[in-house]
Amino acid sequence: MNKDKIQLFEDKKIRTAWDEEKEEWYFSVVDVVDVLTDSVDYNTARKYWNKLKQRLKDEGSQLVTNCHQLKMKSPKDGKRYKTDVADTAQLLRIIQSIPSPKAEPFKVWLAEVGRERIEETIDPEISINRALETYAKKGYTREWINQRLQAIQVRKELTDEWQDRGVSKGIEYAILTDEITRAWSGMNTRQYKKYKGLTKENLRDNMSTAEIVFNMLAEVSATELSKAEQPQTFEENRDVAQRGGRVAGNARKEIERQTGRPIVTSQNAAQLNEVVTNMIEGIVSEDEEEKEV
Repeated sequence: MNKDKIQLFEDKKIRTAWDEEKEEWYFSVVDVVDVLTDSVDYNTARKYWNKLKQRLKDEGSQLVTNCHQLKMKSPKDGKRYKTDVADTAQLLRIIQSIPSPKAEPFKVWLAEVGRERIEETIDPEISINRALETYAKKGYTREWINQRLQAIQVRKELTDEWQDRGVSKGIEYAILTDEITRAWSGMNTRQYKKYKGLTKENLRDNMSTAEIVFNMLAEVSATELSKAEQPQTFEENRDVAQRGGRVAGNARKEIERQTGRPIVTSQNAAQLNEVVTNMIEGIVSEDEEEKEV
C-alpha cells in the first residue's frame, strides 16, 4: 500500500491510498462524508458516519463488514490513525445512502449507468457504439480507434482459445497475459503500466498504434500456436504464451534495429493525444502559411 495521497473535491481534501497489488484506490469514508454533508467539522462528519454505519448494519448490509481500516494521517495533528476506508464500489454504495443534494448527481449517474448496462445486455451492439463514442470523446484518432477495436477482437479469440484449453479465468489468464506481454515488450503488465505512469487505467488504452499492433501480433501468434499444438496443461499453455510473445518480440527488435527508435513508449494516452493534436495544429499552420504565400 502506497503512502497517503490527497485528492481534492470542491476544495476539500480527501485522503486516499493506492494498493498496487490489488490495483485499487481506497478513500477515507469520513472525508467523503464531510464533503457530501457539508459537516461543520471533522468530528461532525465522523459522528454522521458512525450513525450511518449502524443504520446500514441494522438493514443487513454487508458493506460495513467488508470495509476495512488503514492508517492515515490525521488532518488535526498529522499522526497516523486507523481510518475507515472504502474502495470505489463500496464508496458509491455509501453515497447512495447519504440524503444530500451533493450526493444526488452521483445517484443519478449510477441509475444511468445501471440503465445502460441493462440495455447492453439486451443488445450488445450498443456497448460497441458507446465504446466508439467514448474513445472519440477522449480525443483518440479514428485510426487508433479502429486498431483498438481489432485488438479487442484478437484478445477475445485468444481468451476463447484459452477457455477451450481449460485455462481458468482470473489469475491464470493474468499469468499468461503477463508472459505474452513480457516476451514481446520486455516488461510484465504491471511494470509496463508503471513505465507509462498508470494506475487503474487500461494498459491497451494507453498504447500507441505501434504498441497495439505488436501486442496484437503477440496474441495472434499465441492463439495460432495454441490451435496447432492444443496444449493440455497450464504449463504447456504458459510455454505457448511465451513463444507467441517472442514472435512479436523478435519483430519489435528488428524494427527498432532498422529504425533506431523504440516501439515501447513511456507516453500514456493523454501524452499521445497531445502529440497528435500538436501534429494536426502544425499541419494546419503550414497549410495556412502556404495559402498566405
